[in-house]
Amino acid sequence: MIITLTGTNDVLRQEVLSQLVSEFVAEHTDMGLERLDGEEASYEQMHAAVQSLPFLAARKLIIVRTPSANKDFIEHFEQFLADVAETNDVVLVEPKLDKRLAYYKQLKKQTDFREFAVLDGNSLARYLVDYAKKQGGSLGSSDARLLVDRVGLNQLTLQHEIDKLLAYNPKIDHKSIELLTEREPQSSVFELLDAAFAGNAKKAAQLYKEQRAMQVEPQQIIAMLVWQLHILAIVKTAGPKSADTVAKEAKISPFTVRKTQNLARRISLAQLKKLITDLREFDVRLKSEALNADETVQYYLLNLAQ
Repeated sequence: MIITLTGTNDVLRQEVLSQLVSEFVAEHTDMGLERLDGEEASYEQMHAAVQSLPFLAARKLIIVRTPSANKDFIEHFEQFLADVAETNDVVLVEPKLDKRLAYYKQLKKQTDFREFAVLDGNSLARYLVDYAKKQGGSLGSSDARLLVDRVGLNQLTLQHEIDKLLAYNPKIDHKSIELLTEREPQSSVFELLDAAFAGNAKKAAQLYKEQRAMQVEPQQIIAMLVWQLHILAIVKTAGPKSADTVAKEAKISPFTVRKTQNLARRISLAQLKKLITDLREFDVRLKSEALNADETVQYYLLNLAQ
């Protein structure tokens, strides 16, 4: 059996690798386990490892990380596959693969190819519910989405946050999430925009103060506002297209698109154009005039809420 583990989701890829190793060691002990790094091992060493028979074990598991870093491996890949002994299992770990190369196509066609993509917000929330359960705790779907909104989309960071929350209380709830986690700036700027568009000037002002309390500078907030307005413009001009289609075409998270769709429904295209123009003018003035940055950004947000 030859397995390829690839994709940018390091967490899921490592989980599957750990499971494969654990299952093998439980049945055959670690006497048959061998690990090689393609950046250090020669092609001859990798080739010899998959050819040689297991010693003091019924089977052998060879894990090769980034074998494509070795040019000789790429050139002799067909021969490498053909020479794997029947008693041996091989796992090729390739975090990043160029899909244009013949090597990628060979892996897909001739190995058990498993690709792990980065999860969007909704998928992450489901993953966190399951992860908390596996750790002996509990987390509801709505609270999982709250955690993603507050902390962001980094899966490893979210895992660490779950571990911390479970240590505080095995039953994770809304209160413990707000007590023990810090709001991720990008997420807060979205909430800030959402509050302003909803006409809630008080909440928008409070969210701005939270950003400043976290030492996020006004210029950084402007940059994040620019990004949010960029996403908003993409969603607003997408018309009836589904969130998944918009996300694929614009190369952004479907979760981000779905969140932004509610915002897009509340403003007209003309209003959006004015928001972008006004923000551009504020940014130019901040860089060319002696304006108070805090007051300028808050004035812009106040105008949004009117």
